[in-house]
Amino acid sequence: MNYTTQESDSAVVLNPAAPPAATVIWLHGLGADGYDFVPIVSELGLPGTTPVRFVFPHAAQRPVTINNGFVMRAWYDIKGLDRSGPEDEQGIRESEHIVRTYIEREIAAGISAERIALAGFSQGGAMALQTGLRHGERLAGVAVLSAYLPLASSLAAEASPANRDVPILMCHGQDDPIVPLALAEASRDMLRAQGYPVDWRVYPMAHQVCMPQIEHISAWLQDVLRL
Repeated sequence: MNYTTQESDSAVVLNPAAPPAATVIWLHGLGADGYDFVPIVSELGLPGTTPVRFVFPHAAQRPVTINNGFVMRAWYDIKGLDRSGPEDEQGIRESEHIVRTYIEREIAAGISAERIALAGFSQGGAMALQTGLRHGERLAGVAVLSAYLPLASSLAAEASPANRDVPILMCHGQDDPIVPLALAEASRDMLRAQGYPVDWRVYPMAHQVCMPQIEHISAWLQDVLRL
């Protein structure tokens, strides 16, 4: 599939040559930007029969406490390495609103919500879960790469009935030094306990992406987007 790249201050968009029938909104990790995962599109090897638009938003610049207050692209602040500590609820909810606007733009452009998948790496994966499970219209699925469930204690009260059975793909490295495997496993268990179908995959890697994982993501996208 050939793509035309559209760049702006807010996002990188890969538009297929034919009118898109589905969309993937892919959120980058801490300190990166929307360009980080653009190269993965060609590696996914999706069939060209159903054109897919890829949207890679840029997070806002903000000081990150754990990095000595250095200003970088981040979906929310991280205050410490202890993931059981305080979360930046305001930042998380502000970014949730931003991700929702991207979903709404795709719907306004003619893509039905059930043909829109959210994906994200690290912080971006956390935001994909935060947004996708609370979105009012049924989405195609949520892919969570090397990430965890944020604001977990509020999910039961805020979960959208429309996405109670949305497919969730969780991929993690068994040697991840940034987001410990145990934290991702706890998030998986919490999601399953609330009835969410989680496709859980672990790979011999650190905080990164590997080719077997990309192959699994490709198969999963083809399934949930009905390609």
